[in-house]
Amino acid sequence: MSEPALDIHGLGKTFTLHVQGGVTLPVLRDVRLAVHPGECVVLADPSGAGKSTLLRAVYGNYLAQAGRILVRHRERVVDMVGAPPRLVLDIRRHTIGYVSQFLRVIPRVPTDQVVAGTLRARGMAAAEALDRARAVLTRLGIPDRLWPLSPVTFSGGEQQRVNVARVFVADYPILLLDEPTASLDVASRLAVVDLIGEARRRGAAVLGTVHDAQVRSEVATRVQTLAGTEAA
Repeated sequence: MSEPALDIHGLGKTFTLHVQGGVTLPVLRDVRLAVHPGECVVLADPSGAGKSTLLRAVYGNYLAQAGRILVRHRERVVDMVGAPPRLVLDIRRHTIGYVSQFLRVIPRVPTDQVVAGTLRARGMAAAEALDRARAVLTRLGIPDRLWPLSPVTFSGGEQQRVNVARVFVADYPILLLDEPTASLDVASRLAVVDLIGEARRRGAAVLGTVHDAQVRSEVATRVQTLAGTEAA
């Protein structure tokens, strides 16, 4: 088997509740997980177990207090725990794509430009980036009449599809998916399942959370818990 694209060792994350007298809340304890190119690992822990926290730590939004998050980036291995901000931004631009549960964009930017922005940040020409953005928006059922509008005006399901589009428009080696099919209709869920399958076949390493049992069965090559045990 190839070397893992993402390799997590002994990860620990604790939150301090300063408004509640400095109470500490351990969320992640000694998490160990490796994801190889072509795999889709889905975390099966119950709500509140720390799955989203783990994804945010891998993406560099949360700083872990213990352990290592090793990411294969530009022919070298980088530890996201303690990586300098400029390097984290480069990893986000070229190596790790993250579909969060909520769309956060600059207001008034048209939807097709929001999605194309992922590719523009990588240096792609504007016309080609826009063509690719519109193609993935079409696959996800966002009609062209909505492309000139800001996605902040969209419904929850439409915003989630834009969230998916802005990540899957690029060929990220590592994908983090936090409930990517939540609030989507059947046709949209199928489109996302197809995109995940295509990403796996080109060699992407996928780590995510999926509560929908049917979607999980269709995309996961392995289902396991934060404790490291495989789940049915």
